[in-house]
Amino acid sequence: MAKLLKTCPPVFRLCAYQRFASAIICFCLCAAARAQTGAELYGRDIYWNATPNDINNLLRSMKDQVDAHFHMDVRTLDEISVDPEQNPVLYRTGHYRFEFTRAERQRLRRYLLAGGMMIFNTGLGSLPFYQSAVKELGEIFPEQPLQRLTADHPVFHSYYDVDRVQYAPAVSAAGYQGFAPWFDAVEINCRVVALVSRWGMAVGWEGNVQKDYQAYLPESAFKLGVNILTYASSMRAWAKNAAQSMKFINKDEPLSDTVAVAQVQYDGVWKTRHAGLSVLLQTFNRRTGIPVRFGLREMRLTDPDIFSAPLLYITGHEHFELKPAEITALRKYLQNGGFLFGEACCGRRGFDLAFRKMMKSVLPRHFLQPIPGEAGILKEPNNAQQAGVTPALMQETGAASIMPRLEGIELDGYYAVIYSPFALAGGWEMSQSPYARGYNDESAIRIGQNILMYSVTH
Repeated sequence: MAKLLKTCPPVFRLCAYQRFASAIICFCLCAAARAQTGAELYGRDIYWNATPNDINNLLRSMKDQVDAHFHMDVRTLDEISVDPEQNPVLYRTGHYRFEFTRAERQRLRRYLLAGGMMIFNTGLGSLPFYQSAVKELGEIFPEQPLQRLTADHPVFHSYYDVDRVQYAPAVSAAGYQGFAPWFDAVEINCRVVALVSRWGMAVGWEGNVQKDYQAYLPESAFKLGVNILTYASSMRAWAKNAAQSMKFINKDEPLSDTVAVAQVQYDGVWKTRHAGLSVLLQTFNRRTGIPVRFGLREMRLTDPDIFSAPLLYITGHEHFELKPAEITALRKYLQNGGFLFGEACCGRRGFDLAFRKMMKSVLPRHFLQPIPGEAGILKEPNNAQQAGVTPALMQETGAASIMPRLEGIELDGYYAVIYSPFALAGGWEMSQSPYARGYNDESAIRIGQNILMYSVTH
């Protein structure tokens, strides 16, 4: 079973990625339809409600300390609507192994893809429960691997900055050394749809942490809880708008194969946006009149067919590493006239660091250098020497527009690699995440079109 938060009509406002002491997230009150036993809710897991005051304490503290109003209800999976408007956040905790049925997995997949979010809390850091959550999410989303969120993820900064946390002594005794929070998540189109906390949060919310509990101490647990619900609320509103923005995609047949874009597959989450490249190619064709191949290819660097693709595109959120054979293949591809276009989706620093490390291995004698503002790449077919930025990047830079920050590696007098450390793909889809460090929609499309133009003319 799952505990959940139920929402009322749109009587809330939220300033994404900003401190919002005056912002109110208002949820209507509701009550469980009937009393139910633990066995009816969770079957054999008698600890599904071992900390009965956990969520209530968290929500009460949120109301008192951050002026945010939520409410908890208790329902079985069968009672949960697949419409996130009815139950926007689901919460499940426990100590034992569990397993969803095939029908339950399909139901949860529909719910999560429609804009919902699910939180799994490991009771006292239970390894069996954690392993079950990881396994079930792998069954629900076989195409999108679970990954650990790094410290720059917005879920750790949506209200409080929580780069470091305090754990009960049992966490280090279990073999985990460090002070970083540990959340694993499934992200679809730049949104966390399911989150698993490796260590227990519930006892911290209840204020009952013993030294032998594998759990966060109360202050850290509270801050993480506030951040999760703040993030979920902001992203839920954004997901609705993002779904609407993509209805315009035109399925016109491609005119020719002049440009074939191959997206690079690697171990990890290599596909963070599902429609951005298609949209960019269409807008490029309309803007320039140059025929563009609409059908995109997705391939490993060790696939010999990469040498028939004049342009490779690589993106991601988190850290990744290429295998030695992939590094060798990419080096050969670039040295033989290929072109690599890299982008840190959402402006995430985990991918940024990994990309730079990768390029040092691929081309150790060449370095990423800033592309100057007067370079032709920022002038054709659009004047892109100034670019509007997202609210998150504006808060960081203090400016509503900046000269685009692009970096490149030159081989034989032309750029063989162009890289953007700030987000573009969300803008191509006209739906940048509220937490993205990147360019606004119009500027992202202009920059993307210019990079494509450079790739087909050099």
